[in-house]
Amino acid sequence: MHNLLEARLVNDAFGDPGLFVTFRDERRALLFDLGDITALMPGQLMRLSHVFVTHAHMDHFSGFDHLLRVLLGRKPAIVLYGGPGFVAQVEHKLRAYTWNVVQRYAIQLEIEARELQADGPILRASFPSRHGFAREPLAPLPQTHDIVHDEPTFRVRARFVDHDIPCLAYVVEEKARLGVNKDRLAALGLTTGAWLRDLKHAILTGAAGDTPIRVEWRDRQGDHAVTRQVSELSRLVLDIVPGQRIGYVTDLRYTESNVQVLAELMQGVDQLFIESVFLDEDKAHGLRKNHLTAAQAGRIAHAVGARAVTPFHFSPRYQGRSDLLVSEVRAHALA
Repeated sequence: MHNLLEARLVNDAFGDPGLFVTFRDERRALLFDLGDITALMPGQLMRLSHVFVTHAHMDHFSGFDHLLRVLLGRKPAIVLYGGPGFVAQVEHKLRAYTWNVVQRYAIQLEIEARELQADGPILRASFPSRHGFAREPLAPLPQTHDIVHDEPTFRVRARFVDHDIPCLAYVVEEKARLGVNKDRLAALGLTTGAWLRDLKHAILTGAAGDTPIRVEWRDRQGDHAVTRQVSELSRLVLDIVPGQRIGYVTDLRYTESNVQVLAELMQGVDQLFIESVFLDEDKAHGLRKNHLTAAQAGRIAHAVGARAVTPFHFSPRYQGRSDLLVSEVRAHALA
């Protein structure tokens, strides 16, 4: 059974931070951080539905203009998440340009900015191109603990860590994955079809067990159709397993409180993408810069019980020596 999501870094380990997460069964993607994104093709950027920004330092947010240029006149909507002050930051980006003809575009773009707070609801505003991207207020959204985005097949969680400014760490979680047991399916004399998609959707959206599903299939004897209940079909043909969890952590100090936040947010993640900026021999410099060393990143990976770890955000001082950073992370992650 394959995973719903596939994650990879946007750039190499020395480039701007960014994580591109694609949906295997949809032409859709998520993006974590918005620095230099020119490595992503326009077609990949067009798949984005949501962008999750950790903080607004340039190497995490300067790609906003490139994204806007690709989407403008081609895509109807995108949602951006960020931390305190994020709605105003998006507004200022948009106000830096002159929009006297954008309302003529056949495809109008609406940008929704969502601002996460340490406590309280998610603040929102809309910036529609039909009105020259003028800010339009939206009602705040309630936030349930650390869940900032929730859909039938996945959710995104976030918590603030300390980088001398608030910075967001994110986890994207697949909900329970549903696999078809082909042996049991064949034993029932059924074949795959659109009805399986309907069944999976019903389960993932919490439909009642007695919800009817019309099962249609074709075999050598012709076309067939029966109606069965969700509870019966799920028991007979589906295997339900936990979904994968992917963590994205960058730009933070190595402090007890930060480690505790990450341990609570990311315990048992299947993949951990974590900054590893300096070698531990340069940890004094890392402390001044409010960044992790590779050893500290490895200790965090160990503390959260990550099953796999991918280090990134290497300082350019280690060009040609990236293997030392990778080795240091792994040595402490496996300790």
